[in-house]
Amino acid sequence: MKTTPSLIRRALVGAAAALLLAQAPAALAQDVKERNLKFAFSLAKDHPLGQGAQKFSDLVAQKSGGKIKVSIYANAVLGGDPQNLSAVRGGTLDFTSMATGLLAGMDKQFMVFDFPFLFNNAQEAYAVSDGPVGTQLLDGLSRFGLVGLGIWDLGFRNMTNSKRPIARVEDLQGLKVRVIAAPIYLDMFNTLGANPVPMTFGEVYGALESKAIDGQDNPVGVIESAKFAEVQKYLSLTRHIYTGMPLLMSKKTWDGMSATERRIITEAANEAKAEERRISQIKEAEAIDALKKVMQVNEVSAAEVARLRQKVQPVVDKFSKEVGEPVMQQVNAELARLRAAK
Repeated sequence: MKTTPSLIRRALVGAAAALLLAQAPAALAQDVKERNLKFAFSLAKDHPLGQGAQKFSDLVAQKSGGKIKVSIYANAVLGGDPQNLSAVRGGTLDFTSMATGLLAGMDKQFMVFDFPFLFNNAQEAYAVSDGPVGTQLLDGLSRFGLVGLGIWDLGFRNMTNSKRPIARVEDLQGLKVRVIAAPIYLDMFNTLGANPVPMTFGEVYGALESKAIDGQDNPVGVIESAKFAEVQKYLSLTRHIYTGMPLLMSKKTWDGMSATERRIITEAANEAKAEERRISQIKEAEAIDALKKVMQVNEVSAAEVARLRQKVQPVVDKFSKEVGEPVMQQVNAELARLRAAK
């Protein structure tokens, strides 16, 4: 075959491309340093969030060729949520995850995720978390020394207590209930006639066991993994608040990373979020079935849920003002769009 200048040029271009491809892994390898990172949280390692954290760790190791290791510290072994948040902001801890309500102390807009009876199902919560509102709020965490890597799923909160089933608003009267230390939780339970007691998650089991408090609220997966059935008789499926769990990274750690390392972390976080949500959905149904064997479980009728919603409307109105009209408009527009599409 006759060799022409164009064939030579094409051969040279092909050879150059092959050389670049061959060099790419080596170039990428130079961008990824040996790192030992720490991921601490309050929940159990076998909880969906713990399983999601392990998935994240595995993906980071896989994507970095084993160079970046993420060690998991579950069950509040390095401290409760406030300590973990402070450590991540200060750069002594690399990752943590906690309820959106706990971030409201830094940015009041995060309270929108904790509005009572806001979401009808997990799909609505995911859509808002992954959409413009969630993205905007996570991006805003950089001014607090944090990088938001997505909002994982804790699920809908339900009530447990040692006194009686909660089937009506009146059943909450006088109950001492542990709550997340966030203003909207305190106001909501006060409005419903309970006595809210703010407390870190790590303290809850002991307080229930000693009868210092009567009950608490958490998604069923947490209730099961924390073994609250050992110290609580009644589980009422109130589904009163959806709780998202932002995955938080230290901005100091993030700022010290190359673009390649950041991409590895971001991709792993997105894939782990999808897996954690999948596990959470499966686990919720399994946990209810398991808890029915060891606790007295009751549903709350649609009519009583409507009464609960009406009772807490003043709380929603109050905190809507604090969250601000722009965010509320975005959330309401997104929910209206989702519901119209059904």
